[in-house]
Amino acid sequence: MATALITGATSGIGREIAWQLAAERMNLILVARSADRLEEVAEHIRQVADVEVEVLPADLSQAEGTLRVCERLIDDERPVGLLVNNAGFGLGQDFVGGDIERELNALNVMVRAVLMTCHAAIPGMVARGGGGILNIASMAALTAQGTYSAHKAWVRTFTEGLAASLKGTGVNATVVCPGLVHTEFHEKVDVDPGQWPESAFIPAERVAAEAIEGVRRGKVVVTPSRRYRALAGALKVAPRS
Repeated sequence: MATALITGATSGIGREIAWQLAAERMNLILVARSADRLEEVAEHIRQVADVEVEVLPADLSQAEGTLRVCERLIDDERPVGLLVNNAGFGLGQDFVGGDIERELNALNVMVRAVLMTCHAAIPGMVARGGGGILNIASMAALTAQGTYSAHKAWVRTFTEGLAASLKGTGVNATVVCPGLVHTEFHEKVDVDPGQWPESAFIPAERVAAEAIEGVRRGKVVVTPSRRYRALAGALKVAPRS
């Protein structure tokens, strides 16, 4: 049975991806900072889906946490067939005058950890002749809204380049660019989601389903929902200002 490793797996899109992959009979490795919350989610999935769920507590804002995940990814005796880089957070501050440690932590989680885990996972996947990388970006990647947009733009461009370099290896790289989703994202940075109409939000389960289907079909860029695909097209041709 194949195994997927998912970062940021205890809430939002990451948790929904975990549940949907478990429903497809994939074993899981769940990564997040809180060991207690990881075990709670893992035990629930084990009982309902009857798959193996390994927990790997790691803080990806710190080098040692990311290295711990990389060590698991290079373990050829327990191969990982799908890597899902979902961990991330909103900064909740302006860059000018903001806390530099928070900026560096965000960079580490949403850029460095993605780079390092992909670098660790891909050689084994190529050697085995198959596998998948699923990186979660955002519609913000097409905008210029501070460092969060910059991080997600990097994830999108990096994944597109990765997909091109992996052609013919049997390994796919997919980046998902969701719009607004009801998760803990806004709550954690004290942003009121009520400022946007309810129709602007996509359910996390839909984002997860389209992401997984994108990996299955070998798609490089997945933008969930027709509305956001239209918006993405408009943003590409709109003046940057």
